[in-house]
Amino acid sequence: MILLLAGLALSLPALANPFEMVLDNGMKVVVKEDRRAPVVAHMVWYRVGSMDEVDGTSGVAHLLEHMMFKGTPKVGPGEFSKRVAAAGGRDNAFTSRDYTAYFQQVPKEKLAEMMALEADRMRHLNVDPKEFAQEIKVVMEERRLRTEDDPQALLFEQANAVAFQAHPYRRPVIGWMNDLENMTAADAKAWYDRWYVPNNAILVVSGDVDHQQVFKLARQHYGPIKARALPVRKPQLEPPQKGLRRLTVKGPAELPVLLLGWKAPKVEQVEGPVEPFALQMLAAILDGHDAARLGRSLVREQRLATSVGASYDAMSRGPAMFYLYGSPAPGQTPEALEKALRAEVERIAREGVDEAELKRAKAQLIAGQIYKLDSVFGQAMEIGSMEVMGFRHQDIAALQARLEAVTAEQVQAVARGAFDEDKLTIGLLEPLPAAAKPPLAAPGAARHH
Repeated sequence: MILLLAGLALSLPALANPFEMVLDNGMKVVVKEDRRAPVVAHMVWYRVGSMDEVDGTSGVAHLLEHMMFKGTPKVGPGEFSKRVAAAGGRDNAFTSRDYTAYFQQVPKEKLAEMMALEADRMRHLNVDPKEFAQEIKVVMEERRLRTEDDPQALLFEQANAVAFQAHPYRRPVIGWMNDLENMTAADAKAWYDRWYVPNNAILVVSGDVDHQQVFKLARQHYGPIKARALPVRKPQLEPPQKGLRRLTVKGPAELPVLLLGWKAPKVEQVEGPVEPFALQMLAAILDGHDAARLGRSLVREQRLATSVGASYDAMSRGPAMFYLYGSPAPGQTPEALEKALRAEVERIAREGVDEAELKRAKAQLIAGQIYKLDSVFGQAMEIGSMEVMGFRHQDIAALQARLEAVTAEQVQAVARGAFDEDKLTIGLLEPLPAAAKPPLAAPGAARHH
């Protein structure tokens, strides 16, 4: 409870690095001291993403991310990034289903300037109708380029919309085109006013800093911004799936693409069930390194596929999915690849995995974790993503320990129990013949800059 009170947090000795406090307006501040280089990463994470949208305004979270670079009364349109560059730094932002985040990486002496800039647009953003009219065109072109002109992206989007029927994850982060066409500056302003408040944000600073000085700067720049009541987030649970779902997407492509996605458990709490950790390990055994099972068996040995993969994200605000995917080799059918992908999981369910294979997969996962934390930006990313998902940065080590403790028997058990046919959605990208390819849409743009 001490860390919920800013005054008390600073009056007691800090126990560990990272250090944390909460401002009086409810904004949490986490500081990771790392003095290996004279740089600092400054990130603001908002607990809002596309899953918080409603039908008719899909894509507004991502659109508002773009608008955040369009100026305030103090900072003109496009000036934000110019000031970061002039300070010798880099900046960007990203929107997901679960959150929106903004960052700058700069020389350490520029931290106060970054805080002033970020705090300014937290409260004083101009959502100018003329700027909005230009930016919504950029986002629509981004959708054309990255989704509508990309058959694989279209397959994943359509499969998502079939797998989830009630949960907001059914909507694409970038939004449906019709919603973008009808979006207004007022929609973006309402989103900003509703969610961009300090009590819905987490500040993460990592690098060559002193945490007490960062706390002082945070109170100075973010402290004066008033908290406001947040909308009530109603639970939107996906009803149980009642059977296998299949879909076909047709588009210009050289080879078919097959996607199998099962509804899967996720990490709800650090000491929760083992299944999500065992699924992470199963994904690593199937596709976690160059010698992993899927590539070795289906691409190099059987030559059934040109590419294959497995993915599973155990950490999300909404429901999780476990995916297997691939493209059949020329002369092979999607049906044969589907059978082979299923057979690899069934083989683990039947025969298990040996300790050497498990050890190698764990080594790759741990190496990936260490690599992520090797930079000040990677550390800020890890801390912020944990906090914004409702976990604590103190949980990072405990979650890794749970993963390292997974046994071969637990991997075999999850392979036996997690792949229920009634939880499965199968998507197929069916290539169109060259003569049937639709005309190309206009080229687009990416992100905000």
